[in-house]
Amino acid sequence: MKTSIATVSISGSFREKLAAIAQAGFDGIEIFEQDFLASDHTPQEVGRMVRDHGLEITLFQPFRDFEGLPEPHRGRAFARAERKFQLMNELGTDLVLVCSTLHPQAMGGIDRAAADFRELGELAATYGIRVGYEALCWGRYVSDHRDAWEIVRRADHPNVGLILDSFHTLARKTDPDTIRSIPGDRIFFVQLADAPAIEMDLLYWSRHFRNMPGEGDLDVGAFTRAVLATGYAGPLSLEIFNDQFRSGLPRLVAQDGIRSLIALADQVRRDEPALTPDLPDFPAPAPVEDCEFVEFATSAEDAPALEALLASAGFEHAGRHRSKQVSLWRQNGVNLLVNAETEGFAHSAWLTHGTGVSEIALRVPDAQDSYDRAVALRALPHDPAHQPDELDIPGIRGVGGSVIRFVDGKSRLSRLWEVDFEVSNPDPAGAGLVRIDHLAQTMAYEEMLSWSLFYTTLFKADRTPMVDVVDPDGLVRSQAIRAGALRVTLNGAEARHTLAGRFIEETFGSAVQHIAFASDDIFATARAMAARGFPVLKIGANYFDDIEARFGLDPALMARLRAHDIMYDEDGAGRFFQFYSQPLAGGLFFEIVQRCDGYDGYGAPNAPFRIAAQKRSMRPAGLPRVKG
Repeated sequence: MKTSIATVSISGSFREKLAAIAQAGFDGIEIFEQDFLASDHTPQEVGRMVRDHGLEITLFQPFRDFEGLPEPHRGRAFARAERKFQLMNELGTDLVLVCSTLHPQAMGGIDRAAADFRELGELAATYGIRVGYEALCWGRYVSDHRDAWEIVRRADHPNVGLILDSFHTLARKTDPDTIRSIPGDRIFFVQLADAPAIEMDLLYWSRHFRNMPGEGDLDVGAFTRAVLATGYAGPLSLEIFNDQFRSGLPRLVAQDGIRSLIALADQVRRDEPALTPDLPDFPAPAPVEDCEFVEFATSAEDAPALEALLASAGFEHAGRHRSKQVSLWRQNGVNLLVNAETEGFAHSAWLTHGTGVSEIALRVPDAQDSYDRAVALRALPHDPAHQPDELDIPGIRGVGGSVIRFVDGKSRLSRLWEVDFEVSNPDPAGAGLVRIDHLAQTMAYEEMLSWSLFYTTLFKADRTPMVDVVDPDGLVRSQAIRAGALRVTLNGAEARHTLAGRFIEETFGSAVQHIAFASDDIFATARAMAARGFPVLKIGANYFDDIEARFGLDPALMARLRAHDIMYDEDGAGRFFQFYSQPLAGGLFFEIVQRCDGYDGYGAPNAPFRIAAQKRSMRPAGLPRVKG
């Protein structure tokens, strides 16, 4: 599979774009004409720069408002085209994209357009150029790939072919299977983009909300299967117009782009094996069976504050690592590690972010398979030194700079606690916490799509629609990812004074802001934790008065909720209970939840009141940061 990306898809100067695209591992680029015109390089210099980066120019675009024009506009259009062909010869590329016209003087008619393209094909042939025709979904006369194909078919010229774009087909809800009848050798180029399902003007939607395949709601997989069924063997290229990407780091956007294409090709191969693209085989996405452990990076000085919080939540010291300054805290099979090493990755994480989550270990059906899939999707391996008699646990660098490790129940990795740890208290009863319900990760809003793509391509996962969480100081966007037993909520901060924004700023980008633990009897857990001195977050009386009236709750239940500062929600399926700890100095906090009768949400209606309570309990913004 040959991969390509349009220069308009990422930010930066032309040279920065090239470096990011080459580093990500693309084969080629589409040069968006505006990017070329904005540079101060000659065509020959641009062509040489592209080749020096190990790339090829797969397409030059766009050439606008060509077909169906009366004179003198028609003559000018051909003169413009000839100048572009000369420019392309200097650049060293042979394919130009001509998009369907929006010109106010243009005349309709398939035969008229076909005649224009036949003549353009003759001119292009003299320069060794191929012309690709694309139907813009907002085109004046041609807005459907079927009409564009009919024009190309009637033009009947070897230098004139069709260009297909998933957005233009899927945005108009055109059946992508209509592509299957088009001869693959007449398709000159294929562009891919996804988008969220939003009802709005097609042009505005296209120019601001496209995203990588797998990040939106369009069926890009069905489109790609239809294209490959024709026998098309050319590049699969990304053309993404997105305001977040235009302001994002070029390197990260390019990495997401290549990851999305690899995952898309893998999906196509699994959905329709006969269309197997030229891509090395790698394992299928798998669900997560459990969260084996969460590791906190801290220091010898700051560990007592963290361990006091763990003890108040019912965790007990259960053992320690055989060769590292890592202690095991456990209750009912929930494993937390406290790493106070003075060198290595955890120490670096503590120096950068303060006390926080540095590693997560996930139990999967096959640890090596999950690791191999992650690396195939361009995740960075994490392979720190370990003692010869200790386990070599497969690991990758996750989003936000943390580490994800993979363990399973069928290999030597199943003996993790026996081999790597001295466990002295194997089964402490604790306060009733039975598993990790979810991890809440916080990032800048413009990085949310990247984090979502990471999880949904790596695992067999689903994502919920994005919702707005109201903070007194701004909005936070939230989206939940579920991959089997792994639940992750992604919280994107735009305003720096929101609780999420302050966490990013004060921890220099630490990812996990809070961990939610599940209880099967939250009231018993609350009582047990209160007896241990758990620093519960106090919720205002106004909140409880409101939910009593809103849900018509029993007075006895309300008394128990108020007594333990437990928040409540319900939906059509069931009920949800939750309470929180006060945060540590860096902003990390715990949540305790109980899901009843099929409730599958996260208590989103409670978030504004929880955030307000947290802000009342925290030190004022601007005071010095204290690790802990």
